[in-house]
Amino acid sequence: MRRYDRNMTALSKEENDKLHTYRVCIVGCGALGEYVIEMLGRIGVGHLTIIDPDGFDETNLNRQIYSDTRVLGRSKVEVAKERMAIINPLVEVTAMPLYLDKQNALNICQGCDLIIDALDNLESRFVLQDTAQELNIPLVHGAIAGWYGQVCSILPGDRSLDLIYGNNRGRGIEKEQGNPAFTPALVASIQVAEAIKILIGRGETLRKQLLYIDLLNQEYMVLPLIKK
Repeated sequence: MRRYDRNMTALSKEENDKLHTYRVCIVGCGALGEYVIEMLGRIGVGHLTIIDPDGFDETNLNRQIYSDTRVLGRSKVEVAKERMAIINPLVEVTAMPLYLDKQNALNICQGCDLIIDALDNLESRFVLQDTAQELNIPLVHGAIAGWYGQVCSILPGDRSLDLIYGNNRGRGIEKEQGNPAFTPALVASIQVAEAIKILIGRGETLRKQLLYIDLLNQEYMVLPLIKK
């Protein structure tokens, strides 16, 4: 199929064919999540479950690639599903316009091969980490704030968010720092690269490491996540 010709030879045909069998859950369909959905769908991951309770508003127009003046007020996950049907109709999308919480997280993520954290608050991130651990599913964490971003891959048993955030279960700094268009695009790209490497079992991942990105000063650091 010519659709995936340009995936080769970064991926083998066998790897590319296998991607279509995987199920990935993306929690958060804002700036990060929409880029993640776009890239996973285009590369050929077969089933995407997307979670977000919100609709589009005018403040999304600066950075969220599925937002435009025609969809203001509409559900983000429904718009994303419609777009994927145009981009790659081979991808099955399950759209859930709801909050992920302790009560529904297990049911939502059950049966997925990998989860991507595209959230904007710490409380939900820790719920997602607990869920991934219980279901024995890899989790790829990403966060953005202004010029800054971070990514790490969390395999079952790692609990890397505990090392990144400590005992802080409150609000993150995303809203205080703002979100320009370029930061989520970069962070989402790295999250997708991590996800693909985990799914195909090839390459080095950011397991037990945090990639810290400072776009203002063009500094990139990989920090070890080691329990002391």
